[in-house]
Amino acid sequence: MDPTEAVTSAVLNGTSVLSTRLAGSGAYKLFHMPLARSRVRTAERELFDRAETGHVEVGGRRSVTYRWGDGTRPVLLVHGWQSRASRLSDFVPGLLDRGHSVVAFDAPGHGDSSGRDATILDYRTVITTLHDEFGPFDALVAHSLGALASFYALKHGVKAQRIVTISGVCDFDYLVDEYCSALRLRPRLKTELHRRIARELFPGTPPERTPFSATHATEDVHAPMLVIHDEDDSRIEVAQGRRLAAAFAGRARLVTTNGLGHRRILGDPEVVRTVLDFVADADRVRARQEPRQP
Repeated sequence: MDPTEAVTSAVLNGTSVLSTRLAGSGAYKLFHMPLARSRVRTAERELFDRAETGHVEVGGRRSVTYRWGDGTRPVLLVHGWQSRASRLSDFVPGLLDRGHSVVAFDAPGHGDSSGRDATILDYRTVITTLHDEFGPFDALVAHSLGALASFYALKHGVKAQRIVTISGVCDFDYLVDEYCSALRLRPRLKTELHRRIARELFPGTPPERTPFSATHATEDVHAPMLVIHDEDDSRIEVAQGRRLAAAFAGRARLVTTNGLGHRRILGDPEVVRTVLDFVADADRVRARQEPRQP
């Protein structure tokens, strides 16, 4: 545990002795606060300087959006926690070369967007708004937490012909467990955090479906899926990728890599090629389905 985590742990656990609800409120707020805001890398800047930018309003905050291409055959890119759209830069040129347009965004509290926090509901709002304006999507490519948030949006009406997850989170509970473990939160404080998550994020959801898991979307999502995860991912365990692929058995193809970790996997040439080839399969399916001109 680093010094910041140690202090946070002591404060939250100490407060919980006096008031579990007060400590739970603090734990809930901190849970949704990215503690670092990444910047555009030099190698990413030229591409993002050429993007058409816009924004989506999310609860008084602005989520910055990026677009390339003419709007046809759109592909949505969804970044993960403490990340930004530019981390998915390596996929953009290949998608444009294949005739796709590309849409991406910085979630609230991330990248160039405003705010200090973000929830799965904020991600859903941005994804749904972009879908209403530019969708349905030819493909959706999501990394880390962005994968779980994308499934939540897909369950609520967003459509994509192909879905790619990279280092994806399958279960919201996994994030809660990792957070509580990292801060060594007391059991009753963890219980209070779960109660707040159920009340604030998933009101009206049956208890057995709270918190959300991508496995809850199997009846709503029927698109072919590519699940890529690294065996050495120390941030999101490969078991999450395996669980995700297993839940969509028959529709999902699991590809595991080695030595790429959680973030470097996004720039690996073989991973990029695999994703582009998978998206291109949708073009071949469409070509077979479209009637030939006389």
